[in-house]
Amino acid sequence: MSKHLSVLWLVFMLFLNACASQTGSSYSSSQTREAMTVELGVITQLNDAKIEDDPEGLGLLSGGVVGGILGSGIGGGSGRIFAIAGGALVGALAGTGIEKALKTKDAQEIMVELDSGKTIVVVQQIDSAEILAVGDRVRVLSAFDGSTRVRLQ
Repeated sequence: MSKHLSVLWLVFMLFLNACASQTGSSYSSSQTREAMTVELGVITQLNDAKIEDDPEGLGLLSGGVVGGILGSGIGGGSGRIFAIAGGALVGALAGTGIEKALKTKDAQEIMVELDSGKTIVVVQQIDSAEILAVGDRVRVLSAFDGSTRVRLQ
């Protein structure tokens, strides 16, 4: 049984690793020590949005493995084979659903009228430490890799 728990623990840790933040205050290691252009502006509109990262198949694979392991403890003979296959199928479906849920994040579509007169829209994950509102003065930071974020001024 400890082998089964080890597999479940590994799957759980892989799912946690897949939950990366995309808030305005989070940076990838490749974005540090890199110059960004800064433009100032005012938020003119906020809309709710969702960020849905593409599934990588981790949920499908790990759910199938865990379901197969759990199914192997049921029945005997040819019934056990069907239990393993059924467990793997149900586990794969459940794992795919879990992966999708873990990779979907609440976000905001932020419309900013820049001081230059240009209007832009940026979608980013909601950051509970930095609540944005219509009328807020903000900095729009744009990196050379094309990523852009909105931060309070």
